[in-house]
Amino acid sequence: MSESLYNQIVSKFLANKVAMTALVVLLLLSLGALFAPFIAPQNPYDLAALSLEDSRLAPASRGATNFWYVLGTDDQGRDMLSAILFGLRTSLWIGVTSTVIALFLGGILGLLAGYHGGKVDALIMRVADLQLSFPAILIALILLAVLGQGAEKILTALVAVQWAFYARTARSAALVERNKEYVEAAVCLGFTTRQIVFNQVLPNCLPPLIVVAALQVASAISLEATLSFLGIGLPITEPSLGLLIANGFQYMLSGNYWISFYPGIALLLTVMAINLVADHLRDVLNPKLQTL
Repeated sequence: MSESLYNQIVSKFLANKVAMTALVVLLLLSLGALFAPFIAPQNPYDLAALSLEDSRLAPASRGATNFWYVLGTDDQGRDMLSAILFGLRTSLWIGVTSTVIALFLGGILGLLAGYHGGKVDALIMRVADLQLSFPAILIALILLAVLGQGAEKILTALVAVQWAFYARTARSAALVERNKEYVEAAVCLGFTTRQIVFNQVLPNCLPPLIVVAALQVASAISLEATLSFLGIGLPITEPSLGLLIANGFQYMLSGNYWISFYPGIALLLTVMAINLVADHLRDVLNPKLQTL
């Protein structure tokens, strides 16, 4: 990315109040998740730190140990604020990591398919089309039923359901770029296929891939939360916003709304902020798609 393009993106972001607000919210949530072990009032997954006497305390209540629970506690006496920070940390890590891996794998396959064409293109795209014909959650459910629970397992499942999006995007961009004059000039100069694909074509295919990646982070976080809510994602011994929502769901009718409500708000804010930033990023990188 050239310096002028970078400056243009920054200036347009600064000029858009909605995008800047979403970016600030996302940064605050990310910092809270990153430094959760240092700023959280309690380690919610340390059994020694929990007290059943403080079970299901309402927000702004003081517990038996005179500890002030800002967002209340769950049925095990865990501080909800601390649990949300740790759960957000896990959700962001899984969402970002799965997106980066899927972007790398799908981007390379898509570039190769678009540049080479022929049988390579047909094979990669038919596999991608077959996968995209099924709902992502269905594929994730099947994979986790085979692999079992755990962060590494759900990371594998998310990569498996995401790579096809990047493959199709990279292929479409590569098809446009491969017939341009700079590619023909590189061929005439004797550049290898690897040099042309990764040094010449790839940089011009990055803008649409970046936009798709930004949107897919939100999708990955939502999918992880859904799978954990259903009890087949992360185990109960690991922090997850989906597990926190599921944990308090049975207490909603009894008036203990905060156990599910606040984790749900944290998940909503995270996904909404990512989508707003990604949507404006799309408008900046491709003004033709901007809504009038």
